[in-house]
Amino acid sequence: MTNPALRRPLAAVILAAGQGTRMKSAKHKVLHPLAGKPMLAHLLDTVAGLGAERTVVVVGAGGDQVEAAVAHREVDIAWQREQLGTGHAVLQAKEALAGFGGDVLILYGDVPLVSAATMQRMIDRLNFGIEPRAVVLGFRPDNAGAYGRIIAKADGTIEKMVEYKDASEAERAVDLCNSGLMAVRSTDLFVLLDKIGNDNAAGEYYLPDIVMLPGQASAVIEVEDPAEVTGVNSRAELAALELVWQQRRRVQAMADGVSLVAPETVWFSHDTAIARDVTIHPNVVFGPGVKISEGATIHAFSHLEGADVGPKAEVGPYARLRPGAILEEKAKVGNFVEMKKARMGKGAKASHLTYLGDADVGAGANIGAGTITCNYDGYFKYPTVIGEGAFIGSNSSLVAPVTIGAGAIVGAGGVVTKDVTADALALIRAPQTEKPGWAKRFRDAMLAKKAVK
Repeated sequence: MTNPALRRPLAAVILAAGQGTRMKSAKHKVLHPLAGKPMLAHLLDTVAGLGAERTVVVVGAGGDQVEAAVAHREVDIAWQREQLGTGHAVLQAKEALAGFGGDVLILYGDVPLVSAATMQRMIDRLNFGIEPRAVVLGFRPDNAGAYGRIIAKADGTIEKMVEYKDASEAERAVDLCNSGLMAVRSTDLFVLLDKIGNDNAAGEYYLPDIVMLPGQASAVIEVEDPAEVTGVNSRAELAALELVWQQRRRVQAMADGVSLVAPETVWFSHDTAIARDVTIHPNVVFGPGVKISEGATIHAFSHLEGADVGPKAEVGPYARLRPGAILEEKAKVGNFVEMKKARMGKGAKASHLTYLGDADVGAGANIGAGTITCNYDGYFKYPTVIGEGAFIGSNSSLVAPVTIGAGAIVGAGGVVTKDVTADALALIRAPQTEKPGWAKRFRDAMLAKKAVK
């Protein structure tokens, strides 16, 4: 392996110019999410983690969407106006890489799971031993199908690479396949691309053809996990890759000390952070931006996104935590409770049928069933503050902006429109009245009227 101190500068060219017609979507293929993050973003984050100095995304149809999606990143866009093959696509990055001297990774925007370790192995092999012209990432799928084939020696030196459409029966029998991913020195890449032709069954300029040009040999390394080079061309393939990602994440979570009661029913996001000794019950979904602290319990059928769940806190069952939801230590939200941009202080509880939006709930407060914070007037959002140890009776409506003082009690059924002072009792309802015999007289009258009809 190359000494890190001697590593050359790195650039990445990511091909995303395909039509993506099989997705049948107005959204560009590489922007479809995997584990809650666009496929392209998975790759961009990985190459950024490797310290790439330059990254070029080659786009074609729908490229405006991709350009907008990466506008906040240090990424160059190169346009492939005509679809003339993968070699032609890489050639479009020439201007963006002008003056760059180093190694170039060639990746595909619809192959999102290739790992940093695999990319590094490609770079290391490019700069090891005979320093091959190019390094190709190979894999051995269960069904080689129509993949291009690699004929290689035992040491990995490539004797021939051939597209399936141009391969002989003997070559098609080889199970070492070309993933399309490569590592090439920048000083060689565009010189080689200028030399390849399009004399093949598709009339295209194939990137792999640079391997077969006369001169220095190229090498192949095999990916350790073929799922890393799985490409996505349809929604079915995206769903299949999502399942692969989720299965790995579940295994990793359990290895990290998380209890998954029914692992196959739990769905993670790309950035879900879960501490040890957390218990997750069946049918829980994590959207982006969730952090779960040690000892917390997430009960069944809960959905969390943008939420921070503290130590030994409880969520659900059937709870929904939306962005900005914070549960501090031992706080609890129960069945059919929804939180948005709200904090539950230490030991605070909202056990049933409650909506808390733009709210701050103090430690030890208890929110009765059916309580809602009325935080929106149709134009603006307003805060509700509930003090420590306060008790909110069932079926209360807290009309924001409003503050309930520490230790205060709000009687059941109240519509609170004014602040309640600390330790006070607030009763907001009409006095109960009773009319003896009224119900019986009403029923008799209605039955008589019905009999006449």
